[in-house]
Amino acid sequence: MNTLWILLIICTIATVEITKDAGDPAWKHLSSVTGDLPVPGTSQQQTAALVADLDKTGRKGFVLGFRAEGPAIVWYRPNGSKWNRYVIDKDYLPIEAGGALADIDGDGYPDLVFGGDYQSDTVWWWRNPGKNWKPDVPWERHTIKKSGAHQHHDQCFADFKSTGKPQLAYWNQGARTLFVADIPADPRHSDAWPAQAVIAAAENGSGPYPEGMSAFDVDGCGHPELLAGNNLCKYVGNGKWTVTKIGDIGGLIFAGRFINSAKYPQIVIAPGDGSGPVRWFECKGDPFQSESWVGHDLVGRPMIHPHSLQIADIDGDGNLDIFVAEMAKWTESRKDPDNPNAQAFIFYGDGKGGFRKTVFQTGMGFHEAQVADFTGLGRMDILNKPYNWQTPRVDLWVNMPAGK
Repeated sequence: MNTLWILLIICTIATVEITKDAGDPAWKHLSSVTGDLPVPGTSQQQTAALVADLDKTGRKGFVLGFRAEGPAIVWYRPNGSKWNRYVIDKDYLPIEAGGALADIDGDGYPDLVFGGDYQSDTVWWWRNPGKNWKPDVPWERHTIKKSGAHQHHDQCFADFKSTGKPQLAYWNQGARTLFVADIPADPRHSDAWPAQAVIAAAENGSGPYPEGMSAFDVDGCGHPELLAGNNLCKYVGNGKWTVTKIGDIGGLIFAGRFINSAKYPQIVIAPGDGSGPVRWFECKGDPFQSESWVGHDLVGRPMIHPHSLQIADIDGDGNLDIFVAEMAKWTESRKDPDNPNAQAFIFYGDGKGGFRKTVFQTGMGFHEAQVADFTGLGRMDILNKPYNWQTPRVDLWVNMPAGK
């Protein structure tokens, strides 16, 4: 009898933990499967997803990248309540997960960067035609790197060096090294950007597969630091960087204020292409001392290939929330899912370091999911592009107004 009561209490606690709150968003699910969105293409290996206002209308669209067959890159451009799909690069390229945006040529329009996968030694950029854009006219493709080791999973632009111009950070998995490159003076006529190695992943215990990258001003100095894997990298001048290890497992990594009153922001890490705990870390001292970072388990179990991690105020209460989701399928040679019970979670933050766990989806494959305001109405929506689960497909959950 006592055992039954204990089990009942445990089940009740678990149920409360994931119960929907009256203030949670109401979601409208759009999908290419049901004709709400154009089908991405014919490739069954959808690798990259990037949020982008490419035509500077003030409304965010998104870009998808593929491998296995062309087109390499397509753009979903918002058109009222509809979405138009345009081809940016019609060729076959082995595009890897990741991608970044920056105005590389200085014309005021954001340009695109994607890296090659295990088959490629190349990182490319595509020049945004801006006002001269025409539907389905391929964009100019240029190279940033075209030699050395293969695979470039994740890139990021930010002014890490306080030069007034952004630099490009990128992982090179084949070299197990993190690089930072300055934009050349004439990037349209330079096919190899000089790059500096910041850290070799094998030297800092970021795991067997270094990945994940973002930028954030962690120490409040006025310019961003580079977050990569499980590393906090700070440029200190004269070509030198300091590297601080955050936790034991590297992967997708972002920073934000989950404790509004804290001196320093917090950092959340998901193992990405591996499996393990998803943790958020708070700083209890000097952010550039590893021992200052104290980890907290987020999910309560190891996650399996949680290759989607985003931070945003999803419910609009003024506090940051965390979206994290597992892949359902990643093995190309099998037809059935590797992880058929894959889950996606939203953790609603209270601004004090507390989170309310909710299950967003079960049994759906997520990969490189993005959280952004795709409607232009100020609410955070959720975009998903699975890697090879039921592909080709793309899904968008629209965060609906209260009462709708």
